[in-house]
Amino acid sequence: MSTPTTSTRGPWSVHGDGRRVAPGEVVSPGERLTWPRTLGIGMQHVVAMFGATFLVPLLTGLSPATTLFFSAIGTFGFLLITRNRLPSYLGSSFAFIAPIGAATASHGQSVAVGGILVTGVTLAIVGIVVHVAGPRWIDLTMPPVVTGTIVALIGLNLAPVAWGTCQQDVVGGEIVETCTNGFRAAPVTALFTLAAIIAITVLFKGILGRLAILVGVVAGYVFAAVRGEVDLTAVGEAAWFGFPQFVAPSFDVAVLGLFVPVVLVLVAENVGHVKSVAAMTGTNLDPMMGRALFADGLATTLAGTGGGSGTTTYAENIGVMAATRVYSTAAYWVAAATALVLSMSPKFGELINSIPAGVLGGVTTLLYGMIGILGARIWVQNKVDFSDPVNLTTAAVPLVIGIANFTWHAGAVSFEGIALGTAAALAIYHVMRTLSRWRGTSQEPASPASAP
Repeated sequence: MSTPTTSTRGPWSVHGDGRRVAPGEVVSPGERLTWPRTLGIGMQHVVAMFGATFLVPLLTGLSPATTLFFSAIGTFGFLLITRNRLPSYLGSSFAFIAPIGAATASHGQSVAVGGILVTGVTLAIVGIVVHVAGPRWIDLTMPPVVTGTIVALIGLNLAPVAWGTCQQDVVGGEIVETCTNGFRAAPVTALFTLAAIIAITVLFKGILGRLAILVGVVAGYVFAAVRGEVDLTAVGEAAWFGFPQFVAPSFDVAVLGLFVPVVLVLVAENVGHVKSVAAMTGTNLDPMMGRALFADGLATTLAGTGGGSGTTTYAENIGVMAATRVYSTAAYWVAAATALVLSMSPKFGELINSIPAGVLGGVTTLLYGMIGILGARIWVQNKVDFSDPVNLTTAAVPLVIGIANFTWHAGAVSFEGIALGTAAALAIYHVMRTLSRWRGTSQEPASPASAP
């Protein structure tokens, strides 16, 4: 890549003339364009993360405004901890949807928030260990076949949530079914929303195509409003400005097993983010791995102190960086500041809360499937060999455990599909790999050092 002439103005040097990015060049994390252009790109990052970040609180019952508030604070902290060297926005992690939903249903929202806090503390500790010991032990503990399986089983475990739940009552001697969430709550609206997302994905290029989920949700919202499915009463009553509503955490050991697997997913997502940005900028960012994990852990911990959803580095924003070739962390300071301002409007939060169940049912049908396929993409990108019985078994058993939502009760503690599937993936891989090497039946490829 060619290196343009830069001038230093503040924490970031100005890339070239600050107005354009020449072919073959990128705007590195320590550079920026002119401030008007940086403001525009930063706000574009808010749009990119917006749909996914709000889906998690909408699906779990958390406050969208509170979630946005803590995602902004977490992003500020992430940029400070990584010393402005790693561009990233910290939005809601989909890995929290299942454990928050299960914990809220059984023990209440406060306990679910406590689970988020414990997850954040655990991830922060992992970050400290990685910073001291280096990132290689992550690859040894969680090879691609394991991480891909964990990500896939989380998405597939959520499939029943996308379909929705219904209650049957006997009215006048007839059975009447009432559906309040998921695809079944409003099938026509859900189908329209899903179709809109699919159409936008293939009909448009550039940033509009990348924002297919957000644009599809807006289209579904308008469609639902025409059908009389949108209630704006709370929006009209809400104030324009005010602090988000905070929820204090409480703790119950019975739900911690639901949240432990999320730590492994967050580790995989952060590592993937660091490697992706490094590849696109031509910079070795491995020394930032521990800082990134610690920063995300701290952000998730802060979210858990007040009722926000746990955070992760966002792939949606990597797409924006790839499209613009602007990796400036200055744009992410703008994005975080914009999100913070939006979180201070209760009216805006109620508007997000007014998205009807049918729209959410349509988008989650695609979204949860995409999470499952992201796990498969990890296998493909890392060329996982499924002719090896160790890899095949490592994926096969946990997937069934996750999809069927196997459950094990141990006293007051209950372990469900995601937790059991994660434990199974780790145990099966390492036990089978150790035994196969001991018996000489391993089919893994020989390392360069051991090759003849």
